[in-house]
Amino acid sequence: MAEVLTSLILSGILLGGLLFYTVSQRGAEDNRLNKKPNFIIILADDIGWGDLDANQLGEKANNTPNLNLMALKGLRLTDFHSPASMCSPSRAAILTGRYGLRNGVTHNFAVDSVAGLPLSEVTLPQLLQRAGYYTAMIGKWHLGHNGPYSPTNRGFDYYLGIPYSNDMGCTDKPGYDVPQCLPCDSYGPHMFRLKTGAHEGCYSKTALPLFENSSIVEQPLDLWTLTEQYKSAALRIMHHASQRGQPYLLYLALAHMHVPLAPPLSPDAPTTIRPPNDEFYSASLREMDSLVGAIKTASDDTDKDNTLIWFTGDNGPWEQKCQYAGSVGPFKGKWQTSKGKLFFCRELSYLRSPFDCLIGGGSAKRTTWEGGHRMPTVAYWPGRIPANTTSLALLSGMDIFPTVLSLARVTPPSDRCYDGIDATNILLHQEHTGHEFLFHPNSGAAGKFGDLQTVRTGKYKAFYITGAAEACGGETGRQQLHDPPLIFDLEHDEAEETPLDVKTPQYQTVAQRIARIREELLWDIATDKSVSIADYSKDKSAAPCCDPLQAVCRCHRLG
Repeated sequence: MAEVLTSLILSGILLGGLLFYTVSQRGAEDNRLNKKPNFIIILADDIGWGDLDANQLGEKANNTPNLNLMALKGLRLTDFHSPASMCSPSRAAILTGRYGLRNGVTHNFAVDSVAGLPLSEVTLPQLLQRAGYYTAMIGKWHLGHNGPYSPTNRGFDYYLGIPYSNDMGCTDKPGYDVPQCLPCDSYGPHMFRLKTGAHEGCYSKTALPLFENSSIVEQPLDLWTLTEQYKSAALRIMHHASQRGQPYLLYLALAHMHVPLAPPLSPDAPTTIRPPNDEFYSASLREMDSLVGAIKTASDDTDKDNTLIWFTGDNGPWEQKCQYAGSVGPFKGKWQTSKGKLFFCRELSYLRSPFDCLIGGGSAKRTTWEGGHRMPTVAYWPGRIPANTTSLALLSGMDIFPTVLSLARVTPPSDRCYDGIDATNILLHQEHTGHEFLFHPNSGAAGKFGDLQTVRTGKYKAFYITGAAEACGGETGRQQLHDPPLIFDLEHDEAEETPLDVKTPQYQTVAQRIARIREELLWDIATDKSVSIADYSKDKSAAPCCDPLQAVCRCHRLG
């Protein structure tokens, strides 16, 4: 009898323990699912699709081992596009989920811009901040630096970075660029008036500033230590948020790979000698990748299974920077870049006139060729995103806005139209349905800023305008309007070399479909009451200046 009683007691203890363990595990799983995730959005600048080793076929350069590892343990998005092919419009669309024709930002803001992203626009950090997130930004803002337009007034609790591009101000130790710019102290009154020559395009009146929150802490900043400053700040933000147990958004908008490049080489090395290869660009790419690796390691060590890291770019390589520009991979825009020799042109049946041979120029940044907007993109979230997966879904940087909000269980305002789509199922559940149609706005080359004159649907891409972008060496193709549009089959012609013959049924079907959907979107935007208008006015007093009494506004307030 005693043995039976003992057996029953032991069985009860075991059953109770098992029940307790099951409930505890289920509770832990519920807590994990109910816990708000962290988001790290890493935005590279002027980066090429081919700069990511994992995107390259055959022998790889091993410039991006950390990003390769993230792709191996996460998701590589191979048909992901920046919302525009230049800085400010791309960043505005990422943070609002709306085309530039809706959010008002269609081209870049300047050093002396008085305004920025319209205050009527609601940003991703604003919505997350209201939902209890700690929001921090490090790096390039380029959406307005004065008063209410600055990052800390647009939803970020903390900001450290440059208010615009890293070439929009002089420094004491310039990085590598084409043309090579001079140090701040080299510019005298005679240089301020310089409009042409060896240093055309270099900024001389105002030194490049580094902001912390709303204050300038260094002017000019040191390009050669900037990466370490960004890394230290990012790791500190992640550590403190983890200690507080507060979900966070970290938006890291890198200076890489925008010129001037300042890779971890001796800053005393000559910058006036054209290097024989791309060693400086490769060194910068490796430095960028190392920074990404440090962020990944810190995330893995603190909140690995609750943090989404999303790496992408703002636009493609800046071709006119020659050896300091990245790789577009196979997306070369050959129709544009070919020189069009007359004897060859006569053999091309799709040409409308002999003037179509007057092509050439650039096909990356500022254009709507694939090299201008197809971005190297990786999403990493251990335990949530299946490892070593690839998606061919047609996606855009505008999709970051609705996807992050969906994962954070935050509802965006219903008083406006959005152009991004929620890609949660693509990230987490291996679905492959992206945009049915995606429009690429004019971004500084041909046409009016922001106009939607390039359209993608499925494997087809239509151009209503091409040309007018500068290539390495200064060649610029003539702007050309296309009516009917050029249409390429990207599945069989990723280099965009030979458009479909306008006489074929295939062309006619696609052209009619694209024309209809384009007309519908343009009408939707024209009648959209939530459209914003950006103020692009300038004033010399709007330029960031730490000490107006000093040459180039020089000051140094870093501890």
